[in-house]
Amino acid sequence: MNKSTNDAVMNTKGNAPSIHEGDTIAEIREHRKRALVAAFRLFGKFGFDEGLAGHITVRDPEKLDHFWVNPMAVSFKQMTLSKLLLVNHQGDVVEGDGLLNGAAFAIHSQIHQAHPNINAAAHAHSLYGKAWSSLARTLDPITQDACAFYQDHVLFDDFTGVVLDQSEGKRIADAITNNKAAILQNHGLLTVGLTVEAAAWWFITMERSCQTQLLAEAAGTPTIITNEAAQSAHQVVGSELAGFFSFMPMFQVICAEQPQMFE
Repeated sequence: MNKSTNDAVMNTKGNAPSIHEGDTIAEIREHRKRALVAAFRLFGKFGFDEGLAGHITVRDPEKLDHFWVNPMAVSFKQMTLSKLLLVNHQGDVVEGDGLLNGAAFAIHSQIHQAHPNINAAAHAHSLYGKAWSSLARTLDPITQDACAFYQDHVLFDDFTGVVLDQSEGKRIADAITNNKAAILQNHGLLTVGLTVEAAAWWFITMERSCQTQLLAEAAGTPTIITNEAAQSAHQVVGSELAGFFSFMPMFQVICAEQPQMFE
């Protein structure tokens, strides 16, 4: 674990945990890239990869109109630091070797341009996310974990095919507004955050919430959590800080299991 990652885990102010990515541009960049690679390895471990589909991005801390992303046709399970691409908002690969996924650029460039407060975004064609997206519904607050998305996610119901056009990426970016996630109808899930850790965690727990609701509705009629209780739970489990720290146990495990990813 590098210095900035360790600081992010251990930094406290008055015994309250806080997000700290590093003290210099170089430390923050290194932290973000390491978290990004770990997120890819976890997505691969959880089976979120499918062919060429899926991408996670993080904004560069110095070149704010650039983001780091995975190259096309490289498995999530084999992502390493050295394989990451640095891409600008014009679609030029300015650092790294590999092909840029057109859908990754069309969606993520528009999100990063439209939302300066979003540093990271995650999208994949995960099994339960795809299944739920075909129902053209947002998630209901039927569990404490699902309350992370209570009144904090949207349905993007304008599927027109594979997203290769920046205009559709812009429509997705516009639809997100101030929410942490979008269900892309007939497509999959998209989550965003101030940090890679939060964006990745929101995707992982949203996929599980889709699975949970599909199972619950197959068995019967789920009980909906009340508005007041759902809002209260959202304040606890749906904050950026909660997303960041919820990712930490998985991050520590994957770092121990697969240290070669930082090559």
